[in-house]
Amino acid sequence: MRNATCFTTLLALGVLGLSPALQARNLVFCSEGSPAGFDTAQYTTATDNDAAEPLYNRLVEFERGATAVQPALATRWEVSDDGLRYTFHLREGVKFHSNKGFTPSRDFNADDVLFTFNRMHDKAHPFRKAYPTEFPYFVSMGLDKTIARVEKTDPMTVVFTLNTVDAAFIQNLAMSFASILSAEYAEQLLASGRPSDINQHPIGTGPFVFQRYQKDSQIRYKGNQNYWAPENVKLDNLVFSINVDPSVRIQKLRRNECQVTLHPRPADLPALRQDSKLQVMQQAGFNLGYIAYNTQHPPFDRLEVRQAMDMAVNKQAILQAVYQEAGQRAVNAMPPTQWSYDESIKDAPYDPEKARQLLEQAKVAPGTEITLWAMPVQRPYNPNAKLMAEMLQADWSKLGFKVRIVSYEWGEYVKRLKSGEHDVALIGWTGDNGDPDNWLGTLYSCDAIGSNNYSLWCDPQYDSLVKRAKQVTDPAQRTTLYQQAQQRLKQQVPITPVAHSTVNQPLSTQVSGFKVSPFGRNNFSGVSVD
Repeated sequence: MRNATCFTTLLALGVLGLSPALQARNLVFCSEGSPAGFDTAQYTTATDNDAAEPLYNRLVEFERGATAVQPALATRWEVSDDGLRYTFHLREGVKFHSNKGFTPSRDFNADDVLFTFNRMHDKAHPFRKAYPTEFPYFVSMGLDKTIARVEKTDPMTVVFTLNTVDAAFIQNLAMSFASILSAEYAEQLLASGRPSDINQHPIGTGPFVFQRYQKDSQIRYKGNQNYWAPENVKLDNLVFSINVDPSVRIQKLRRNECQVTLHPRPADLPALRQDSKLQVMQQAGFNLGYIAYNTQHPPFDRLEVRQAMDMAVNKQAILQAVYQEAGQRAVNAMPPTQWSYDESIKDAPYDPEKARQLLEQAKVAPGTEITLWAMPVQRPYNPNAKLMAEMLQADWSKLGFKVRIVSYEWGEYVKRLKSGEHDVALIGWTGDNGDPDNWLGTLYSCDAIGSNNYSLWCDPQYDSLVKRAKQVTDPAQRTTLYQQAQQRLKQQVPITPVAHSTVNQPLSTQVSGFKVSPFGRNNFSGVSVD
């Protein structure tokens, strides 16, 4: 550990072979976990998306620190009157990165857009057959069914034709999963029999170029000197220093071994705010921490059992112990800052005695063993999953359950949740695009089973409401349908919402241009170190 710390310190100080002129342009980010890879289409977690964010662009992107969509690799687009045809005009002169095995022979064009989306859309795509993988966002949002085809009308124009209207389509294309990959690089990997390198040796068009990755240690990037928006490349070297322990991340920040970190423990915030060398940026959280009941595992396939579990959760005690001053009680399946939120929804009263009665009526035997899965990482929506799990273990033990707490490394944890190995799991979400479908469709729909629906809950009535809401463009009509869906979900209890939390982002006062993302992403485009 000491050697690793010394290395990071030297790197932060810019003395590993870097000239003095470059030393002020290095930034170390203390991240909290190792990514599973860099092919954003495969992953949904913030750890994976943060690690890939420096490398890529999308057709459209969110303004840094905001929810508005702006042009990126597409300079403009038009939508047909019936809402089924999107025409994107692509940016000229954009160059892909190089690595030891690949040097692009051409600039970005329509073929790259076609490869990116057809790989996800077409199960018979040659690259997909050579490198089989899942595309959880693409499927959970129903884009595999919504998109009819993707075509180019000339080398710099791409047309998406949809089967049905998708009111969130542009916002969806600004998300990480839609990052544009190099078709030429993919062809080379396919020819050489190394298609998985697209995930481990990434090539993009973004502001930083991938250098190397050492699991559980660091990721290194260098500034892209050929970036199409050079004003946004203000660092020569960007390093992700991977530290699972939040206390270690804070110590490194205070010693200037990293200049930006994330997810401080609530107890650390007062001291951080008093440190004259640091700043703590704060923003209302667009997030939800919740308990997911596996509705395909008995006894959680029965509504009365889920209702009993829900009303035995002492949320107030969890808020005080786990979130402290940074948490707000959650009663709904998405945060109150999301438009279409139904303010009429209320929690069932905290009532352990009634919960016991429900379990007796359901003939759940005392001593029934269940597993409760606890996240191994911190998130704004859950700053201490281990403590929360221990408190829930105590709550549910009073009902007669024998609760065993389970955890795995983060990538393995998510993988096993998707396959439904758990009974009950602690998980959460930070919104990706500002649209209600990113919550109600992406997390709880039938299409999302196997990706982000960790309750494995499929309710036809709920699903119909969510799908209809996505196919109308009038916000008032969508709101009515989404509120009906929220009521149905609350009645069926596939989850227990626990808390929304305020996001606190600690960083050095030397850092300029950093913006807190409403979507929980850490973006270093346009960031500099004084």
